[in-house]
Amino acid sequence: MIRPIRKAIFPVAGLGTRFLPATKAQPKEMLPIIDKPIIQFAVEEALAAGITHLIFVIGRTKRSIADHFDSNPELDTALRQKGNHEMADLLNSIVPDSAACIYFRQSEALGLGHAVACAAPVIAPDEPFAVLLADDLMRARTPVLKQMIDCYQQTGRSMVAVEDVAPQAVSSYGIVDADRPGIGQLAAMRGIVEKPARDEAPSTQAVVGRYILDGSIMPLLKAQAPGKGGEIQLTDAIRQLIQTHGVDAFRYEGQRYDCGSKLGFIACTMASALAHPDFGSEVREMMHNMLAQDPPH
Repeated sequence: MIRPIRKAIFPVAGLGTRFLPATKAQPKEMLPIIDKPIIQFAVEEALAAGITHLIFVIGRTKRSIADHFDSNPELDTALRQKGNHEMADLLNSIVPDSAACIYFRQSEALGLGHAVACAAPVIAPDEPFAVLLADDLMRARTPVLKQMIDCYQQTGRSMVAVEDVAPQAVSSYGIVDADRPGIGQLAAMRGIVEKPARDEAPSTQAVVGRYILDGSIMPLLKAQAPGKGGEIQLTDAIRQLIQTHGVDAFRYEGQRYDCGSKLGFIACTMASALAHPDFGSEVREMMHNMLAQDPPH
């Protein structure tokens, strides 16, 4: 019997150095896309996929993430006293009562694999779980994690979300060795390489920030030696999981925005503003007028 996936890990302990000085005193994951922090998009995606346990692996400077998903009675009272019940209800619904938030501290930035392993105490050896990297903000008609969980319910196998990247970009990703699946389809992985040189990459299929993994990967991560960059790489443990349990590459339907880069963050903000139901048309006109003008000196 295939177990349901109810737990998701959010590794959010990184320093966010690419966004300094904005991230000197606040987590990168709390930077807003219009009026919603990056991390909330990933949490909403997980909740929409049926996740009931939200597991955050945070660092020393990430307290605001826990505060964001916690209740705020003072703010709730202030909003309701001003008659703004709609906003108060919205804030209270970010994490429904049916979901639980769990926090682990990653004391040192030792890599993505180490961050995932920090959550091992709440993952059973035979329990599947999801991993969502908030930097990769996904927009899709059906949430990407739900697409993956629907496939998992048919196969019971671990999987990673993949997309094609330009050949010159493969050195920035984990690259899978697998046949190229169609949209919404799976392909069995033969291997995976972390950030290979362009001439050593087995394909241009890059792993992006969504995973479904078997609980048996946790002891592999605990026993793993540092890999690329001197860090505990999740990729290395997945390579072992391929040999023992099998792992699939999943070609998702949707649009990914790399909000870990400044250009990706800008693109996501622009797309979100254009699609906003309240002022999207005004933003479009604003952008048109700006493009028609000479650039400022």
